[in-house]
Amino acid sequence: MGTSQSHEGGIIDSDCEEEEEEEEEEEAEEQYDDALGDHQKSGSSSGTHKGLDEIDAKLKSLKLKYSSYQQQGNPNLKNPVKLLLHIGGNTPKAKWVISETLTSYDFVKTAKTNGNDDELDSAGWVLEVGSKVRVRVSTEMQMKMFGDQRRVDFVDKAVWALKFLSDYEYRNFVTLFQNCLFENAYGMEASEENKVKVYGKEFIGWVKPEVADDSMWEDAKDHSTDSAPFKGSRGSIEEFEEAANGGVRSLALGALDNSFLVNDIGVHVYRNLNRGINGKGICVKYDGGGNASNLTLKKTLLMRAETNIMLMSPANKGKPNATGLKQVDIETGKIVTEWKFEKDGTDITMRDITTDNKGSQMDPSESTFLGLNDKILCQWDMRDKKGMVQDIATSGSPVLHWTQGHQFSRGTNFQCFASTGDGSIVVGSLDGKIRLYSKASMRQAKTAFPGLGSPITQVDVTYDGKWVLGTTDTYLILICTLFTDKDGRTKTGFTGRMGNRIPAPRLLKLTPLDSHLAGNDNKFHGGHFSWVTESGKQERHVVATVGKFSVVWDFQQVKNTSHGCYRNQQGLKSCYCYKIVLKDESIVESRFMHDKYAGSDLPEAPLIVATPLKVSSISLSGSGR
Repeated sequence: MGTSQSHEGGIIDSDCEEEEEEEEEEEAEEQYDDALGDHQKSGSSSGTHKGLDEIDAKLKSLKLKYSSYQQQGNPNLKNPVKLLLHIGGNTPKAKWVISETLTSYDFVKTAKTNGNDDELDSAGWVLEVGSKVRVRVSTEMQMKMFGDQRRVDFVDKAVWALKFLSDYEYRNFVTLFQNCLFENAYGMEASEENKVKVYGKEFIGWVKPEVADDSMWEDAKDHSTDSAPFKGSRGSIEEFEEAANGGVRSLALGALDNSFLVNDIGVHVYRNLNRGINGKGICVKYDGGGNASNLTLKKTLLMRAETNIMLMSPANKGKPNATGLKQVDIETGKIVTEWKFEKDGTDITMRDITTDNKGSQMDPSESTFLGLNDKILCQWDMRDKKGMVQDIATSGSPVLHWTQGHQFSRGTNFQCFASTGDGSIVVGSLDGKIRLYSKASMRQAKTAFPGLGSPITQVDVTYDGKWVLGTTDTYLILICTLFTDKDGRTKTGFTGRMGNRIPAPRLLKLTPLDSHLAGNDNKFHGGHFSWVTESGKQERHVVATVGKFSVVWDFQQVKNTSHGCYRNQQGLKSCYCYKIVLKDESIVESRFMHDKYAGSDLPEAPLIVATPLKVSSISLSGSGR
């Protein structure tokens, strides 16, 4: 599915506080299905003016006038609701049209149907609205709630809205939806006992955010004044865009002089500038010029003052783990060696690798890095056991030295990890749990945050360790790790157990419309904070990629408890205020440059957006700056 040409190559602000648009009171109910069918065939996000005019003509052709359903609705109808459909994508003719003036909804428990029941192939609760909507209750619906309007918006092959007749009916729907969502995620009824079983007594604030201790969030809003809100801001400049020679697999940003793009040909070197990155025309080719189109790159890692880059690829196609990695020397233009992962004489595999801490890639003497697989967390060393760098020419198949770590017996399902400025480690898991390990021990987590039902595919953490960001397919989760110990000292969950005064997290989401417009590949990936490597400096933004969108949130705005997005919300607070950088193809990766490259006239370093064919450098400015 394409995105609208009116967004192509531009920067778009999300609607922070959507106002209910004037609804069409003329409805062609008998011809609605035909109009909807035509609309879906043409593609809702890139439809033409002609297609919209035809829909309008069909919807208005009968010229039937409906009185208010509140006056003429069936008083015996169970769960009455008005159903609306959004048409026109983001074109000037975009609007809501009435699908059914008065219908009813129901949550229905289904059994597994082997994929034959309208693609609802998982047992669980399904939301049915009249004859138009039938969708499994999940976060993929991107449900957004408007308490002040008694309305919810969601996605099911199109963008829909339900308008309720009373506050009671609205609140009842939200409660039922959240209970069904819990049961579909965890396979158990949403009772108080089961919620405690899933989250634990210490995290009761995650179940009931209204009773959570938000004092740490309140304190956070005064810690930085550098960033300005995004609402109403369109001050963005795309400094330049370059062809990337095709097949871009990964973006490796440097904090020193250079950054790197890895593609089918090799590693391309870019010069770091205050306005972005610029190609130097230098390419380090694989194996003396061989093509690497069969290389399914999993991870890249810069080391040794960013003069070396580590390339990790899965051992088997379709499998995430690797048996080793390639070390490329950028200065000589050669693959130095291919390392093997081994422990006690036995080959093992790794799912992910990362630096020892936020700034260690800038250290010219750094020879260690961290490794992770489903049940192992460890550190690898490229030197031998005596601390000397291994002689590659005489060592045959060099083996990385296991310096420290732990192999867990079961139940961890590690997926991804990241390190803080002091070397503490955050790990995300398949079950959605996020664990915090101190730099002193990898054996036992100091804090383990419960999952919200979705696998964590990427994690990041601020330099000071106070904030953790987890990426799932449908939302980002922002966690505050700060707590006050029994002696009144403020600590992070990396250094001590947080007890029972744990703040509820914040969720960063797309609006249902933007989620729909993002295209078929509309899963979040690669959520990161902007990049600082110095104590006392605060990250300013959060960026993630979804389809053709690079989505940027103002970090300070998200932390602000009085932010407008959080008014009239039930459940965990969700922020919908962001900027969108739109590209004409799916984005491989979006990352902010190191903050040393922030210009004097802009508070943030450039955002680098890589697609398979291009790399763009983009400067963002807040409103009023």
